[in-house]
Amino acid sequence: MSVSKRVFALSPLAFALLLAGCGSSSNQVPLIPTGATAELGVLETTDLHTNVRSYDYFKLAEDKSFGFERTATLIKAARAEVKNSLLFDNGDTIQGTALADYQALISPIACESTLGMYKAMNIMGYDAAGIGNHEFNYGLPFLAQVTGQKFNVDGMPAPEAQKKCAGPNFPQVLANVISNKDKKPLMQPYVILDRVISATAPDGRSIQAPLKVGVIGFTPPHILNWDKRWLEGKVYTDGIKELAAKYVPEMRAKGADLVIAISHGGLDNSTYAPGMENGNWHLAQVPGIDAMLIGHSHQVFPDAASTLPQFNLPGVDKAKGLVNGVPTVMANFWGKHLGFIKFNLRFDGKNWVVEKDKTKVEARSIKNADGTFVAADPAIAPLVEAEHQATINYVKTPIGATDFNMSSYFADVGDVSAIQIVNQAQAAYVAAYVKANLPQYASLPVLSVSAPFKSGFGGGNDYTDVAAGNVAINNAADLYLYPNTLYAVKVNGTDIKNWLETAAKRFNKIDPAKADEQNLISSFPGYNFDMFTDSDLQYEIDVSQDVGNRIKNLTYKGAPLSASQEFIIATNNYRASGGGNFPGLDGSKTIYASPDANRDVLIDFIKARKNLSLNSNGAARSWKFSKLNLAGPVVFRSAKDKLALAQKAGITNLSVLRADDGSGKNLAVYQIDLSK
Repeated sequence: MSVSKRVFALSPLAFALLLAGCGSSSNQVPLIPTGATAELGVLETTDLHTNVRSYDYFKLAEDKSFGFERTATLIKAARAEVKNSLLFDNGDTIQGTALADYQALISPIACESTLGMYKAMNIMGYDAAGIGNHEFNYGLPFLAQVTGQKFNVDGMPAPEAQKKCAGPNFPQVLANVISNKDKKPLMQPYVILDRVISATAPDGRSIQAPLKVGVIGFTPPHILNWDKRWLEGKVYTDGIKELAAKYVPEMRAKGADLVIAISHGGLDNSTYAPGMENGNWHLAQVPGIDAMLIGHSHQVFPDAASTLPQFNLPGVDKAKGLVNGVPTVMANFWGKHLGFIKFNLRFDGKNWVVEKDKTKVEARSIKNADGTFVAADPAIAPLVEAEHQATINYVKTPIGATDFNMSSYFADVGDVSAIQIVNQAQAAYVAAYVKANLPQYASLPVLSVSAPFKSGFGGGNDYTDVAAGNVAINNAADLYLYPNTLYAVKVNGTDIKNWLETAAKRFNKIDPAKADEQNLISSFPGYNFDMFTDSDLQYEIDVSQDVGNRIKNLTYKGAPLSASQEFIIATNNYRASGGGNFPGLDGSKTIYASPDANRDVLIDFIKARKNLSLNSNGAARSWKFSKLNLAGPVVFRSAKDKLALAQKAGITNLSVLRADDGSGKNLAVYQIDLSK
């Protein structure tokens, strides 16, 4: 336990001595003078997803923009600011990186061993933690093992027959997941922490005083769908608002001076329902909650500049970090931020009360104002060195093989060798989910869109390039760059056309009569150039037309696509929720928000198929340019010396105009003949 935690900890004996001579009432604490004051810092991490190190296991490289080893530096700095602090985690802690998969699936951790993530958290002296939805991804037996719990659920031995395994050195709370077997919470719904804090008496003296803090935890009810294979028939969920109304008074009756809700979810002010995914806007209305630590959405709150709908609701103060008056913080994800709530407490003669007008809420970034990042805490990396190195060796191992090069060098002009495999994986995943869980949509075709995420923005080395041969787990990062999660949206023919018209902003308007050289590619980001790769859906892009009027001859199975025809499209959370400003994609069309990362879906797809071929997995081009007779050259830039790859991919209307574009970025100038 860290030194700062020892200052807080109060043994049962010490607590008994402190209260010696008091009456039996928990409200009588005569050792604390009326009017005494204290500061309390409440610190939050959330959605760490086992990013212990600042290391990208897919790129096999350090990445200073995330990692708990840097959050630890912020934690120590925050503790140095306030005399008293409590540190909590919101959940989604034990899953999310190759390191997590390695310890859960590849080389399962022994009962007597502690997870790498928990080892790092133990050294930082956490006071308590909640449980996120991703904690259930590996099943209930694994969750019980690594958290040191014994679950009374069907499919597991009776609790007395279960071995007590190593878990974290801090309590974990979860109120709204209930065992079907005994109708009791799967884990303890709340805990009351007994702490001793440094306070100031009215006469200026420094004193030590007891403080009781109640901590309750909630997870998204959607776990019952997301991890149905592990949870069906074993557990159910109750509403967080109802449970808070039950347990908060109970904690208060047991003497809790403060109550903190650790709720793994975001904000949603739609009509309350016990099964809603992001019910914390309603949770904040339950009397007696002093602070909410939220997460799940991978966002930052408070943030005065946020345009996210969930932070621009009635009753939400995105600058001060208040939700219906309750101080609330969300600390991003992967250790990128630390949540910090600073309370000023005053003893009123019976209880510690919060001076609400003095409360401060902020989310502190590991990124400095000058663009650098805080230094990693040197104590963290050695704790997981063995697991770290084993994971690196693991991700280097093949998951399949390909007989063709999967690259994005010429994705802007039609090469789908690095895109079709992503679309296939996404479509297969969504189709399987719809069949099993959404029978009301079973008759709708399932398609997928993806984009060339690496498209030369950083120069000739900034392209996807997976060579023919073995495909390793880390190659998946080349094929799918971002840590998105898979979403499915229900759209119609008009929506698809509008979607494609927006994607076609990738191109400048070309004047066929112009003799001067014209650049094909605009400043519209490559990661927004969504495309289908399905032989059933065909369309042309006419770059001689204005934006909004470029998609021509849009057909499905050979017939013109009707405006009313409905489809399910597999995409990512960014696009489905409004990223890129695609018309109609604002979150309202989402029918499934998967907890699984697109990249993990891709990895599983390649593992299942083992051998990829160009004909089956890299040549189904849905679109082409409308033919134009040009008076002058139309050009674009891509990496040097790659023309042969375009030709192998069937893009035969290209030539090299200049072998070096003169930028010093390893780029060449290619010419495209749009008449072919």
